[in-house]
Amino acid sequence: MPPVLEFESVSKTYRRGLFRPERIHALRDFSLTVERGEILGFLGPNGAGKTTAIHIALGFMRPTSGRGQMLGRPFGHAPTRARVGFLAESVAYYSRGASSLVQLYGGLQGVPASELPRRAHESLERVDLLADADRNVSKFSRGMLQRVGLAQALVNDPELLILDEPTSALDPLARVAVREMLIEARGRGKTVFLSSHLLSEIELLCDRVAVLHRGRLIRVARTAELLEAVGQTEIVVRGANAGDFPGAESHDGVLRMRVPAAEQRATIERVWGRGGEIVSVNPVKRGLEEVFVELTGGEEKA
Repeated sequence: MPPVLEFESVSKTYRRGLFRPERIHALRDFSLTVERGEILGFLGPNGAGKTTAIHIALGFMRPTSGRGQMLGRPFGHAPTRARVGFLAESVAYYSRGASSLVQLYGGLQGVPASELPRRAHESLERVDLLADADRNVSKFSRGMLQRVGLAQALVNDPELLILDEPTSALDPLARVAVREMLIEARGRGKTVFLSSHLLSEIELLCDRVAVLHRGRLIRVARTAELLEAVGQTEIVVRGANAGDFPGAESHDGVLRMRVPAAEQRATIERVWGRGGEIVSVNPVKRGLEEVFVELTGGEEKA
């Protein structure tokens, strides 16, 4: 099957000002493929070009060069957007009831009028706003507005969800609910393109991670692969003397030690030679924040 979303050597350049020759390169030869049924995390510092890439995919702006396709059609194909759910980072909503607002967006997405009430009801229920369905969104908190945004992104039962900072204003319980909702959507074959600065959420949710820096894609990898500390192994041992393994952490008779991968076999043999039992041997994992700082040189995440 063709990719759900594909950027092919996309570049976007802006003029800095009307009478100034300098140009800003928002994207530089950006290529990325998003496959059906995956959750892909899209990361990068402020100004890296993430929002530009999203807007090009949705047809809100044209690339300076390059091309791409979304759900099998070229970027900018208006009817295809009816198959996409989009939540922008900052949205100003019309002053009306939550249900009425979600139905408005559903109508714009091509949902038949006869289905709009049911679809709005289901979407608001999924984001736990059903009790506030008739309340004017102008009275909502920032977190409630973010949940309304998620409801409107879901109302057309999209094949592709493009979400820009979908949980930044949510409390921990709401974040867990959104996480479960996105995992459930993936289980039904939906694809999620998720841009977020909450790296812990990306780490828990995403199958793959793409990192954009100064308009260039600098890394794409499976999340587990990205978090693996190359060359380090953690060995957990029971029944061995801590004094025989300098640097090992001991707790309730269990030793936990990190060794270079090249020393893994020799360390295991030492454990056995001293009558110890190997409980587990695993590659050392890093946090996504550590990886992000390493890749981008410590610039602010966004």
